[in-house]
Amino acid sequence: MRRSFALLAAGLLAGALAVTAVPTASAAGSDDGDGGFQIKDPRITESSGLAASRRHKGIYWTHNDQDRGAFLYAVDSRTGETVATITLTGVGTPRDVEAISMGPDNQLYVGDIGDNDGVQWPYVWIYRLPEPKVLKDQTVRATQYVVKYSDGSRDAESMVVHPRTGRVYIIDKQEEGGHLYAGPAELSPSGTNVFRPVADVEIWATDAALSPDGQQLAVRGYFGGVHYDWNGGKLRRKGRLSVPIQGQGESVTYSADGSRLLFGSEGEGSGVVAREAPGGGGDGEGSSSGKGDAAGASGDGKFGAPTLTSGAIAVIAAIAVLLGLRRLFRRRG
Repeated sequence: MRRSFALLAAGLLAGALAVTAVPTASAAGSDDGDGGFQIKDPRITESSGLAASRRHKGIYWTHNDQDRGAFLYAVDSRTGETVATITLTGVGTPRDVEAISMGPDNQLYVGDIGDNDGVQWPYVWIYRLPEPKVLKDQTVRATQYVVKYSDGSRDAESMVVHPRTGRVYIIDKQEEGGHLYAGPAELSPSGTNVFRPVADVEIWATDAALSPDGQQLAVRGYFGGVHYDWNGGKLRRKGRLSVPIQGQGESVTYSADGSRLLFGSEGEGSGVVAREAPGGGGDGEGSSSGKGDAAGASGDGKFGAPTLTSGAIAVIAAIAVLLGLRRLFRRRG
């Protein structure tokens, strides 16, 4: 992701959270590992994507946005420990890996689609690889796809793969709201894959996830989220998501059974927060209570949303003002 202003806001927010997060009991019913967890691997300092394994219960795949190589990490949500590190071969040197998604037939898709330094790359990459049947450190050969947008270069951090059709979609990252871009029905490893805008997305998106049945789309940003009926890619807005306050909220995924949304953040030892998914037993808006939600970092390693004091609320208000001023200056410029 482009760092300048976002990191200033995230830094202020992280400082507020450091003094306001309070430990509480972990969520009931979280023994399956989908109730929130802390990533304990010190190598994972910029967790920018999250995907629930379909093959291994309680396992979540993640990655750094910029790493020493092309690596994926399998994290056991019951312990927060990394149980396998996958090294991708058959791909070039990654630039800015921002998203990961599970497709049909246990295929993992990795989106090297970011633009950390504002370079405006003429093309970006998507990698596809089979999810390993056995969780161990190993090398896996991936297929690399070249991606371009029909309307020019752009920054993006959100990629989803439809669980039934395998079609890949990207959401670009714009402060005023972006667009859902659809790729070809089938990606070609030998040519350029052109992605075209098909729907508006009203949020400054840092990640997105499709429900396991392919019927719901959750899109998150730093300070909020929106959920849509998928409607064949012709999105219908359903409401706001209850997104936890995190230092630099970068990722979201559905649990493997679709009952919960899990929200991740960058930073060493970052927490992953679980919330009930809309229609998954909550109030339809991503309930902030119930089996999919924990509050604070508890002694058993389960992570949830921090409790905010008036000081933290003031910091959030200041960030909102900074965002408003930045947009005003940009319009006048």
